[in-house]
Amino acid sequence: MDNFDIQKVLPHRYPFLLVDRVTEREVLKWAKGFKNVTRNEWFMNSKLAPTMPEVLILEAIGQLGAFVLPEEETDIGLLSGVKNAVFLKPVYPGDRLDLYFEVIKKRATVFKGRGYAMVEGEKVVEVDEITVSYLRE
Repeated sequence: MDNFDIQKVLPHRYPFLLVDRVTEREVLKWAKGFKNVTRNEWFMNSKLAPTMPEVLILEAIGQLGAFVLPEEETDIGLLSGVKNAVFLKPVYPGDRLDLYFEVIKKRATVFKGRGYAMVEGEKVVEVDEITVSYLRE
């Protein structure tokens, strides 16, 4: 998976690409990856308490969801819905945000899954349902 080309799967580019590496996956079932959060990120604009916005953590989980498709697929996955997200802790510069997405339902061009994000083994976000839609090329 180290040689997996993230930019072939995701249409996003800097500054909105929120997955640095996909570390493991089981096609059509689940994917794991991470995002290294740095002080240089465009969203770290508060000098008082710089934290990663919660909505961008959800976006990172959704972006990871695109990697459950087989590599030969040419569909582009986009986050299209979120239900029951719980934000447990803030994410700071210097944190490695470990991401997980698991498929719970699949239809022709839509996956529904659940996911979470962790920092140093502690959950920072849990989401019961996250929807990823796929655009056919």
